[in-house]
Amino acid sequence: MSIILADFLVRKPAGYYCRYGDFFIDASNPVAHNVVSHAHGDHASSGHDYVYSTHGTSLFMTHRYKQNRKDSYQVKLFNSPFKIGAVEITLLPAGHILGSAQILMEYLGVRYLYTGDYKLQPDDTCEPIEVQRADVLITESTFANPDIVHPDPVEEIKKLDGHASNILLGTYVLGKAQRVTDLINMHCPNRKVLVHSGILPYHRLYDQHGLKKMRYEPYNRKEMKQGEQNKVYLVPPMTFNSYFRATKVLRAFASGWKRLQAQNDIELYISDHVDWNDILQYIKMVNPKEVWTLHGDGTILKSYFEEQLIVRDVLSE
Repeated sequence: MSIILADFLVRKPAGYYCRYGDFFIDASNPVAHNVVSHAHGDHASSGHDYVYSTHGTSLFMTHRYKQNRKDSYQVKLFNSPFKIGAVEITLLPAGHILGSAQILMEYLGVRYLYTGDYKLQPDDTCEPIEVQRADVLITESTFANPDIVHPDPVEEIKKLDGHASNILLGTYVLGKAQRVTDLINMHCPNRKVLVHSGILPYHRLYDQHGLKKMRYEPYNRKEMKQGEQNKVYLVPPMTFNSYFRATKVLRAFASGWKRLQAQNDIELYISDHVDWNDILQYIKMVNPKEVWTLHGDGTILKSYFEEQLIVRDVLSE
């Protein structure tokens, strides 16, 4: 019988470390071998000797970290196993953003599945999540609370059409901005999307390498002020916060966090993470013997399963 190793993945100051293959996952400081789940800044960083990731993730990292050596990127296809040390690794779509991957690790007959950030909701701008069985599910727990339920994103985006006004919409530049643009294109077709210069390069990378084309224009101040009041101006969070006195627009911020909806004119609960119900569903689908949690608080999840399933945080070393 294969034995689950409690220290197969441990938390170190530099990131999550697998001693059995001598590599890190989503390291925040420079390391020799780093497997990157996706290109958001809290998972992807610069300065590593070797970066193992999908093509999409390498594109975004190359854009953001121009000082990185091009030959440091070891691009891997989804569902194409490779080895680092004695550990076999397979990248599986995570459904979070374009190129986002779950990291399936197999060692001595045991399968450990690191989700990275993931979602089950449909999203035409990225690869849909792929489910595989594993002995250990290592899941993010950002919204692991039964009080948090993400609403239907289609119904959320349709709120924009309920207002005869231009809208200033705060959004994260990578993944969320492209998903929001696509949702507006599909469900608010009379709305014109204008894109801030900080978001524009990622839109263009999605257009060149993604799954579908989006309809949008670079922001133009004159365009925003003239004609119909049907513009949605997408801006990064810092720009959104600096425009707190903006006039003649309604304010909205696309996020699953309730605190980011405060004092906005439109609540827009659109999240690219799993909520409580989705975590429970994913545990059922993966059918693990143990669940290890990270990126959040797994306390409620542990209490929920009590004696039914081992649930614990990833160990610190």
